[in-house]
Amino acid sequence: MPIYKMTDKNGKNIRKDGLQKYRVRINYTDSFGKSHQIDRVAFGAETAKQLELQLTQKLNAKEIAPKMTIGQLFTEYITAKRSEVRETSLDKSLRILKKNVLPAFESVRIDNLNVPMVQKWKQELSEQGLAIVTRKNIYGEFRAMMNYAVKMEYIPKNPVITAGNFKAPLEAKKEMLFYTPDEFKKYISAAKNYAQEAEDGGSMYEWNYYVFFNIAFYMGMRKGEIYALQWTDIKDGYISITKSIAQKLKGGDRITPPKNKPSIRTIQIPEPLRAVLSEHYERCKKAVPKFSDDMYICGGERPIRDTSLEKTNKKFANLAGVKRIRIHDFRHSHASLLANEGINIQEIARRLGHSNISMTWNTYSHLYPREEERAVKILNTIV
Repeated sequence: MPIYKMTDKNGKNIRKDGLQKYRVRINYTDSFGKSHQIDRVAFGAETAKQLELQLTQKLNAKEIAPKMTIGQLFTEYITAKRSEVRETSLDKSLRILKKNVLPAFESVRIDNLNVPMVQKWKQELSEQGLAIVTRKNIYGEFRAMMNYAVKMEYIPKNPVITAGNFKAPLEAKKEMLFYTPDEFKKYISAAKNYAQEAEDGGSMYEWNYYVFFNIAFYMGMRKGEIYALQWTDIKDGYISITKSIAQKLKGGDRITPPKNKPSIRTIQIPEPLRAVLSEHYERCKKAVPKFSDDMYICGGERPIRDTSLEKTNKKFANLAGVKRIRIHDFRHSHASLLANEGINIQEIARRLGHSNISMTWNTYSHLYPREEERAVKILNTIV
């Protein structure tokens, strides 16, 4: 690792403030067999020696990095990600990696991870009978963590990417699940009857589920956004969506910002939902001790719970004699209804709080009336 005195074209020493100018040049081969050269300039012999020492220490640190295990990488990755994503996203990444990646790779050095190892892991996941969507989510989290290792220059390339994602079997694409207006009427009627029977039996709590599914269908809001709704969020026939509640996190529920900036929105309430909310408000004022407008619309002092919501959704569908859809599919039902009526895609994206219109279009464009037929009809009128 030589240090050279630098001279001008006449062979004279180059000085600055009386100090000799030096070039510090270091040649090295990295752990992947690639040659590199580092050139730096310093003034004064002592400064040049210090620079040489610093560069050497940095190189040594680089050579140690590939010896890091995937378990150690996981800890560093989660720490780095903590300041970049919402807590719900971080919690999801942590759970997926801990459950599905670390058991297979925790003690493996990141520079030893290769494509055959990843392919074997993929095969084992497939044999567990996990849905293709679940497997793709797991793969995505593993890929992201190893991309971080590439970004930090711990490894030259990502073997998880080379191995490729899971591929769905060649079969017909599953039809999007949503309720038509007629199906929703049957569903919500069964929900109302169930809540009324519970009230007759002395329990008012079941009305919270009835109201939740009305909001989900008529507003197209995300589950966490509905959980976070308080009576103070309703004003002059509009709902202001400014927060979300994440359940199942360490330390209990967390109030977080919505998913993205467009998710902070104000939406007009349709008349049928206005009536439902008005009735529920009066009901809560009479039934809830020390009622306050700061209470949650669906739950009171504490929002209704994820686990009970899923069970109740299944119960309502069975009582109504309609297919069961997921909680998130009520959001699809809202968007699908508007798309079928030809509502502008920008308005649907705004109501859903999508970060961009392309996301909305890619999901719901097939539900729009055929524009080609409409265009030809217009042209046919021109003689």
